[in-house]
Amino acid sequence: MIIVSEKAKERILELKKEEGRTENENIRVSVKGGGCSGLMYDLGFDGNLIETDHVFEDKGVKIIVDRKSLLYLAGTTLEFSDGLNGKGFQFVNPNASRTCGCGESFSV
Repeated sequence: MIIVSEKAKERILELKKEEGRTENENIRVSVKGGGCSGLMYDLGFDGNLIETDHVFEDKGVKIIVDRKSLLYLAGTTLEFSDGLNGKGFQFVNPNASRTCGCGESFSV
């Protein structure tokens, strides 16, 4: 399961409205090879589900995760920060043994 913070939920709903997304388009979170630590997060809206996708809902936000990425993301919290030290979504991942300074890549 992926947990969504209250601030992340608010920002996701704002973006969905700003971009004119439909109710069928939800957040897709995945893990891809790359980044300075070996793996990186990918986050975006997606309206297509495949048979092996897992769908979670937290605070009214539906999150789609493919089977492979789920192994790396189980128990992760999606946060949003708009402070002086940076703006954007961050992943608090208990499975990551190391993260890079930008917070967009990790290793296990």
